[in-house]
Amino acid sequence: MNAWEAILLGLVQGLTEFLPVSSSAHLRIVGELIGSSDPGAAFTAITQIGTETAVILYFRRDIATICSAWWRALRGDSGTDWRSRMGKHDHHAAMAWFIALGSIPIVVLGLAFQDAIEASLRNLYITALTLTVFALLLGFADRVGAKTRTLDELTPRQAVGFGLAQALALVPGVSRSGGTITAGLLMGFTREAAARYSFLLAIPAVLGSGFYQLAKSVTGEPVPGSPGFGATLIATLVAFVVGYLVIIAFLKIVSTFSYKPFVIYRLVLAAVVVILLTVGVLQPLA
Repeated sequence: MNAWEAILLGLVQGLTEFLPVSSSAHLRIVGELIGSSDPGAAFTAITQIGTETAVILYFRRDIATICSAWWRALRGDSGTDWRSRMGKHDHHAAMAWFIALGSIPIVVLGLAFQDAIEASLRNLYITALTLTVFALLLGFADRVGAKTRTLDELTPRQAVGFGLAQALALVPGVSRSGGTITAGLLMGFTREAAARYSFLLAIPAVLGSGFYQLAKSVTGEPVPGSPGFGATLIATLVAFVVGYLVIIAFLKIVSTFSYKPFVIYRLVLAAVVVILLTVGVLQPLA
């Protein structure tokens, strides 16, 4: 992968990570179309460090508030019983526990199905299928969801629901934000609340996965045909800059408009992928 290909893939990562369209699917498709083949799950995970750094920068005040409230509750400032330490009297402290609770499913499933995630589940026929199915689910959720709940009303059971939805994004085509936003809408949360929580929930899982893959790539044997360190670094930096701008725009869009354009885009992309597979422009597996 040369520098221009890395810049392009970083741009794709930054543009699609926070939209409910699946960044991993786009990297898989675009990587092959530009002649770099499938950049791989490791490249995807590492470049997501860039976009999650953008999330940390954008939500830095929210994150600082959550972390400080969690620490105060944990040391017993609001009461020494276990319910108080778990954030019973402070929503921000409870949010920290909810994010931790919601991160468990993707960690467990990610480790259990690591081989399939890095290989067979990157089949583009599966990607086309998940793009379609989860487009329809997102459209349905956006249409029937009550859209009345705010994050102040989040419960442990709903936190697990968000976490299970996020874990589905281990399969390219599902979309991390798309899965969690769909779950949030079905549970009655507003579009903006579901989107904001999807950003916060992703931080531990994405950074954990990214740094895990980074450590593997540095200490392990290079995978033949995988992007080099320089190309991965370039893509990660581009993803950070573009991702920050996308966060600002996306939160403004979802507070005003429906998710219908994203549903249509996913369906069109799925159809294009199937056509390109049929004519041989794309291969199901790299």
